Amino acid sequence: MKQTMTEDESGWVQIQKEQAVAFGKPVPSGFVVRQGSTAMRVGSPDKKRDRPERDRLLEQGVLVPDENPALFRFAVDHVFSSQSRAAGVVIDGNSNGSHWRPATSVPPMEADARGIFTRAEIEAAMDAFDRHSLTGENAEIFSQFGEPRDYWVRSSRERPKRVYPTKPLVGFILRKIDLNGGWGQKADAAARLHNSGFIIVDQDDKPVPPPERYDHLIRDADRIRLCARNYFIEPGRERNAPKVAIRASQIAEAMGLPDAFPNICSALGGKKFQELAQVPPPTHTEPNPSSSTIFTYKLASQAEAATVTEAKTTPTRSATNLILYGPPGTGKTYATALEAVRLCLGDAAAELLRAEREALMVEYHRLSSEGRIEFVTFHQSMTYEDFVEGRQPMTGSDDSEETSSVGFRLETVPGIFRRIAKRAETGLGKTAIRNRITIDGRQIYKMSVGFSRDAGDQDLFEEVIEGGYTVLDWEDIDWSDPKYEAAGEILKTCQSQGKIEGPVTLQSGQVSITDTFRNRLKRGDIIVVSKGNQLVRAIGEVTGDYEYHPRPEGNYGHRRAVRWLWHDVAGVPVTEIYDGNFTMRSIYGLRKERLNIPALERYMNSTIKEVDAGAEREAFVLIIDEINRANISKVFGELITLLEPDKRLGMPNEIRLALPYSKLPFAVPANLHIIATMNTADRSIALLDTALRRRFAFRELMPDPHVLPNNVEGINPQKLLRTINERIEYLFDREHQIGHAYLTGCDTRAKIAAAMRYKVIPLLSEYFYEDWSKVAAVLGDAAQSNPRFLVRDVISAPPGLDSDTVSGVRYRWRVRPEVQGDRDGGFDFTEFEVE
Repeated sequence: MKQTMTEDESGWVQIQKEQAVAFGKPVPSGFVVRQGSTAMRVGSPDKKRDRPERDRLLEQGVLVPDENPALFRFAVDHVFSSQSRAAGVVIDGNSNGSHWRPATSVPPMEADARGIFTRAEIEAAMDAFDRHSLTGENAEIFSQFGEPRDYWVRSSRERPKRVYPTKPLVGFILRKIDLNGGWGQKADAAARLHNSGFIIVDQDDKPVPPPERYDHLIRDADRIRLCARNYFIEPGRERNAPKVAIRASQIAEAMGLPDAFPNICSALGGKKFQELAQVPPPTHTEPNPSSSTIFTYKLASQAEAATVTEAKTTPTRSATNLILYGPPGTGKTYATALEAVRLCLGDAAAELLRAEREALMVEYHRLSSEGRIEFVTFHQSMTYEDFVEGRQPMTGSDDSEETSSVGFRLETVPGIFRRIAKRAETGLGKTAIRNRITIDGRQIYKMSVGFSRDAGDQDLFEEVIEGGYTVLDWEDIDWSDPKYEAAGEILKTCQSQGKIEGPVTLQSGQVSITDTFRNRLKRGDIIVVSKGNQLVRAIGEVTGDYEYHPRPEGNYGHRRAVRWLWHDVAGVPVTEIYDGNFTMRSIYGLRKERLNIPALERYMNSTIKEVDAGAEREAFVLIIDEINRANISKVFGELITLLEPDKRLGMPNEIRLALPYSKLPFAVPANLHIIATMNTADRSIALLDTALRRRFAFRELMPDPHVLPNNVEGINPQKLLRTINERIEYLFDREHQIGHAYLTGCDTRAKIAAAMRYKVIPLLSEYFYEDWSKVAAVLGDAAQSNPRFLVRDVISAPPGLDSDTVSGVRYRWRVRPEVQGDRDGGFDFTEFEVE
């Protein structure tokens, strides 16, 4: 039976589509949709969907899964910028707002349980507070609160007074006067504003650090990102600024985080902030991280930003095998950077960076540091063992970097291609990215499970993976008693009951390692399981407290429950996630500054199953510079077959081969792209391995004079380059032209002269095998009536050598000497002057 709405409930409208029903109402800051309303998961296929906005609400926790699998539910009241924007999210389709109708029943519940607010809501409440101070408006709310005592919040806008009491603002937003003003509960005023990304301060506008004991308060990188968006990015958009620069020290000072510069720089430079703030990848100054690091963000429109975000999580559908070829200096290596970033982030993001070389290279280096882009240069000595895998001599023990053994042993070591192929298998899909596990607020520990050179090690490893726990050896004593929360009690018991010989102190392994495993390792912490000192074979999240499970053989009885996030029996090099080898200590904390956090998190999330079985994973790119300088058949081996897109991992014609040294099955992932460069002046393209030519697309990059200016202090660099290349093509061939890069950056006559003297002329002499008459012809100095770059002298026959015995006149060629103080460097550029 329908309920009748009271006067307080009037003004509500509702929208319904299939099973979804939502209630909304216009408010001063936009249009509010009430908590408990439902929204469609999937709308009509023929409608334009507002997915970026919906995905942001899911990430923020505004939308949550409903009991009905076809619906989402609003966990809190949420204010949209417009009625039509709200309708687009609710019905998952295109709407102009006309779908809303007057409500015929009571909205589901009051907005008591709201956890977060939008910046617009909070700033609107501050505007209302100011109006109340001047005119008494909204007295029914604001006059109910006494003088503030403890908690204030800083506005994100420039105001005469930027500090406001927390309770009246939250009361105005919720339209209620009965609430607490502190941190203790998620519903308290200061906690709500803090979790909305606003800075809680004292009455003198000094940041107040949130209490550590409350788990419901957001912290670390999540809070930094929210505050940076609210206090820097959004105000920049309001000013219509083309870009916003944020210095790490500004964030630190604003938030009261004096020693958090690594965390600040990591948060500002990462993908999560780009998605949250809807900005493209930033540029940044060096050093990074540092208090002086400045991150600069280009502010795109919301439509552009949404496009960028969508493209960044949508890799290309078909594997790319591409070779960029052309003469030297045509920008092939730089083009690989743009192409690699495009493959990793999508067309829209790359297009924004195309004209911003510095920003492009910043993003390229970020992706390289995360392991998503790998660069290698081929040379004549490159082998299959370097590229795929090989056997290398190793000395010492594989479990201790301090011990050594007589002689050496041969170990299989993965090469460049096998390493990045393994890495690409951890690439995340959309579901994994949306639900990714991060290391924020967690400690990371290295842990040994067994001894990798023991015969039973493999059985023990498989046991713990299947059982969902990890184990520790050392003393076979039950440490379950609560008294062992103190390391001193562990010490006493080891001294009285322990079987390990020798003196026992707090630093002894049986005490310190047991204390770490039992007490310091917390639920939610991450353990990285080693295989020897140089490999990682599992990563897991601790989910349980210490337990004692004695075993018949009397060891490995100490246990902690673990949710295994990733494991690989063969293991991957520890350098994939850490900047050095592990030590043999059973368990110890890893310093976060030495971890490759993006790579570690990628491994942690790589086994998350996609909702769409055909969903694609993040792209990885291998760049091979000078691919034609190596023996292709020798280096690639069986990869020649595996590189074809339809034979990649998961493709219809997938092929797996057993590698010759490790004997492991191997296939090339479909999300691994290969971009190569080839200098046609080094070797003719016709001589490239035919099998490789069939499996790669070829894109020619030729000199482009138009990228150069047409006037540099009276010289026309475009005309200079065009004239030289026309003569080279006539005398030699088109593959030995001079690339525009030789003159790029020459912004004075002196720099053009230096490029000609030290780069172009030596290259021409090499092209024509020291036939200086042809070099002179290219430079326009063949006639010598008015030499510009080269001077020709007649060589007289030396004494004792009859000139009649030598046919023809002999010449000596030399480059015109450099003239000190001459801006043309001793050359004559008359032919190439601006007309």
